[in-house]
Amino acid sequence: MDWRWTDSLGVALLGHGLPGRATSFARAAERAGLGSLWVIEDYFHPGAYALAAAAAAVTERIVIGLGVVNPYTRHPALVAMETAALAGIAPGRVVLGLGSSNRKWIEAQMAIPFKTPLAGLREGVEIVRRLLAGERVTYAGEIFSVHDVALETPPAAPVPILLGVKGPRALALAGEVADGVHCSILASPAHVRRVRATASARRDFKAIAYVPVAVADDGTQARAWLRPLLARYLGALHGQSILADAGLDATRTQPFREALATGRPAADLVTDDLIDTLAIAGTPADCRASLARWVDAGLDAVIAVVPGGADLVDQLERFGRELSPAWKQLRGR
Repeated sequence: MDWRWTDSLGVALLGHGLPGRATSFARAAERAGLGSLWVIEDYFHPGAYALAAAAAAVTERIVIGLGVVNPYTRHPALVAMETAALAGIAPGRVVLGLGSSNRKWIEAQMAIPFKTPLAGLREGVEIVRRLLAGERVTYAGEIFSVHDVALETPPAAPVPILLGVKGPRALALAGEVADGVHCSILASPAHVRRVRATASARRDFKAIAYVPVAVADDGTQARAWLRPLLARYLGALHGQSILADAGLDATRTQPFREALATGRPAADLVTDDLIDTLAIAGTPADCRASLARWVDAGLDAVIAVVPGGADLVDQLERFGRELSPAWKQLRGR
C-alpha cells in the first residue's frame, strides 16, 4: 500500500446516530484532505463493515480503516470475505485492524469461547492474510481451522493488517505477524515508545493511534470539549498498562473508575496535565506543538477522536487546514 495517507491526520467515525451520518461524515473528511477514516467496532454498536462500505462508496481518495475487528464474532474466513468485498469497493485504500476484543463481550455476553486470545489472533492473522493474498488455504489451528478455502475475488492490491494490541506479549506478536500496531485511545507518546521498543524496529512497521483531538481559537474551550471524553475512558481503562506507560497509576485513575461505575460525570477531575499527556487540544499553535511530541515518539499517524461537544465538520476542516500540513512537515524532518 501507498502509505502517504499517514502524512495527514486521520479521523475515527463514531457517535450516536452514526449509520445515518456515515456518508456525510466520510465526504466531509475527504473534502478536508484527511488521509484516513477509521471505523471502530465496539459491541453492541453499529457494525463496522456496513459503515466502512458506506464510507467507501461515497469517497474516492481517503483510506478506509477497520479499527479493529476480531476473529471470534466473525470467523477469519468471514473477515477475509468482508475485507475483500470492502477492498473491491475501495481498491488500494483499505487497512484491516484486527484485535482479540475482550472476554466480557465475547465470552460473558455472547457465549463464544475466549480461550488463548493471542493464539487465536495469531491464527486469525495467518488465515486472513493468506486468503486475501489469493491462496487456497487448508489450516488446522488450536482455535480456528479452514479446509480447502479460497476467496472467489481476492483483493487486487495487498491489504495491510495492523493489530490493535497493548500488552508486551501481544506487541511482540504484532512484530512477528503484522504490518503495524493500532494503538488504543489513551495512548501517549510514552506508550508509542514502548510499542516501538517492544513490537518491531523494522522501518516499514507502522504505529498509529486513536488520539482525542480538539482545536479552537479559544484553547480553553477546546480543552473543555475533551474533558468528558477523557474522563469516560480513564474510568474504562483504569489499571491497564497503557495508562501506566503514561505515568498514571491505579491510584490516579481510581476516581474515574468509581465515577464511571456510578454514572457520575467526572470531567472536573480531568486536569490540564492529563490532557497534555493523552490528547491534542488547544489553539492551532498549541496543537501543532503537541503533534511534535507524538512524531518524536515514533507515531506514524494520528487518528483523531473528535469530542461530542465540538462541531464535527468544523473540526475536520481545521484538522485538514491547520494541523495536517504541520504533521507532514514534522514527519519529514
